[in-house]
Amino acid sequence: MGCVQSLGRCKPKGFREGVCVLDLSACIDPDPTSVDESSSVVLRYRTPHFRASARVCVPPVAAKETWTVGWIQACNHMEFYNKYGAKGMSSWELPDLRDGKIQAISDSDGVNYPWYGNTTETCTIVGPTKKDTKFTVSMNDNFYPSVTWGVPVSDSNAPMLSSIWRDQSFTTWLVAINQASGETLVLQTVRWRMQLHIEVDPEKPLGKRARLCEPVAQEQPQVLVKNEPIPPNAMVKPNANDAQVLMWRPRTGEPVVVIPPKY
Repeated sequence: MGCVQSLGRCKPKGFREGVCVLDLSACIDPDPTSVDESSSVVLRYRTPHFRASARVCVPPVAAKETWTVGWIQACNHMEFYNKYGAKGMSSWELPDLRDGKIQAISDSDGVNYPWYGNTTETCTIVGPTKKDTKFTVSMNDNFYPSVTWGVPVSDSNAPMLSSIWRDQSFTTWLVAINQASGETLVLQTVRWRMQLHIEVDPEKPLGKRARLCEPVAQEQPQVLVKNEPIPPNAMVKPNANDAQVLMWRPRTGEPVVVIPPKY
């Protein structure tokens, strides 16, 4: 599966020194991206899942402290181009990231900032506790968008889509946060990337237009030996889904905002 694992064991120390990762796995499923041409309006594709899971041991919490341990994710880089032959291309963009104003942008679920989610993704320990607490936190991520066959700024739905290119990079941190003080401990850092290239022949009949190109198999994630700090923008609003903009960039003429940011 290409999973990476690290092993450790709990030590009888205070929380900050004693919290440890017993084992960790991070991988991208080996399945290739699937393409769905069942709609006459949009092409849909579904990428394989990135999956991360960690078993964590927390020592006894002596004080009346509350700690949450879980996954935080940020997008570091995004290229997402849908080309329409000689007409131009549509492009999903994160303007501040694109322009170099920020290093990364939160990929939170948009509700439970800064966490990626709050079901399997986090665990909260309320002190005081008398024993070690062991638990597993896990997350997964993939892309499942729809891309119009026709030019998005045109009234015509005539198929013009000729290719899709996507290249996104993420950093995912396993983190412990003190709910009262905001103190943040980075326990593990994972980097991963998803690349996608689909060639489309709009002249062919529906169901036979799209062809998945290399890379079919994704690079496996890296669990870093040395942890990286979390950039400030990865901890706060807006998240990537709310900040992204769909642009139409014609071969000639000025770019047009098709879908503005939500925030």
